[in-house]
Order: sequence, then C-alpha cells, then structure tokens
Amino acid sequence: MSKILIIDDEPQIRRFLQIGLTAQGYSIMEADAGRQGLVLAAEENPDLVILDMGLPDLDGQVVLKKLRDFYHQPIIVLSVRNRESEIVQALDTGANDYVVKPFGIQELLARIRGLIKAFGPSVQSVDKYQDERVIIDLQERKLTVDGEAAKLSRKEFELLKRLINNAGRLVTQQQLLREIWGGTHVEDTHYLRIFIARLRTKLGDDPSNPRYIETEPGVGYRFLPTVEN
Repeated sequence: MSKILIIDDEPQIRRFLQIGLTAQGYSIMEADAGRQGLVLAAEENPDLVILDMGLPDLDGQVVLKKLRDFYHQPIIVLSVRNRESEIVQALDTGANDYVVKPFGIQELLARIRGLIKAFGPSVQSVDKYQDERVIIDLQERKLTVDGEAAKLSRKEFELLKRLINNAGRLVTQQQLLREIWGGTHVEDTHYLRIFIARLRTKLGDDPSNPRYIETEPGVGYRFLPTVEN
C-alpha cells in the first residue's frame, strides 16, 4: 500500500483528498503546517507528497526546498496560486507536478498513479548491516570490523547510512552532496572522493575489487551487499 503525505492547512481539502485517496487503496498521513509536514516526511518517508503553497508557518516554496534536501520521492504541488512564475519556481525547486485548485480528483489520481509508478516504492531505512567481519549499527552509530570498533566522523556515518539505506541502488554524487553537505555543494565531488576513500579504508574494502562500496565513475556510488529490513 503506497503512503501519501498531504501537507495542506485547509481541513476540507485534506478531508476531500483523504476520502478520494483511501478509496483507491492509499494510506494517508496529514499535516496542517509546513514544519509538521517536514517532520512527517523525514520520519515516515512516504511514497508521494501533496504540498500546498499557502501554509500558516512556512511558505510552500520554502517547504518544497527543505523537502528536496532529503526527500527523493515525487512531490505534487496543489495550490490556488496559478501564476506562471509560481509554477515555474516550484518545478525548478523540485516539484514533479503542479495542479491548480480547484481540481478534479480523477485527474489528480491519474497524476499520482503515474508518478508512483515512475518512481517506485520509497526506500525503507534499516537498523543494521552485518556479515562475517563487519557490523554496522545505524541506530547506535557504531562500526565494528573484525571485532574491533572503528570510529566514524559524523559525515562518514551519514554517507555510509545513505548508501546502506539504498543498498543495491546507485546513489548519485549530487544526491549525496545535497543531502549531507547541502545544496550549495552539489558540485564538490572531491568531498565524496575523500570520504569514500576513508570509509573504504575503515571497512577494509578494495576499490579495485569492491566488496562494500562500488563506484560508478562520474555518476555515484552503490552499497553492494543486500540488506534485510
């Protein structure tokens, strides 16, 4: 069952969407303000977010920008704002679609189906990876290699965590840089070369014959072992 987060301060809109979406089998979460929506998106990692632009605590464009710092599933903006400049700004900031209120539920459902199909299910976080020589405890933030504890810096840990939570999938350089260093550092790929090299050293990984972290040159990195949720 796909999870959808609705961030909208209008109770009647949330109610209308709740009825229409649950009838189609979606699981719905609701937030009536931007900050609450950001917390729910981070904690629940929904498969899609429907975002209003006129929120009581934060402007929707601000919420959209903050979402894109960590959230990689589709976002549909649903707003009464219909100026072309607003729509272009939202799409440039990271919205995947923009629907102007009033809207038809069938059209919205079609857009939701298309985006969820295109993106696939959201990645679920895991607590631990373990094999015969390495234990990575993401809850306790601990790395043990051959029975010896290895110290990770905060950014090393965040990098390893994102790779493990996407085990088997390619994570792009820009995605990692945006999530860990921020949107102003998406071109600083040398950061990744330095930190990936440190992680490989601590994991005892061989970059020419990787067991844990594989490089797609010029594109990104992939954590190789399968991780069970």
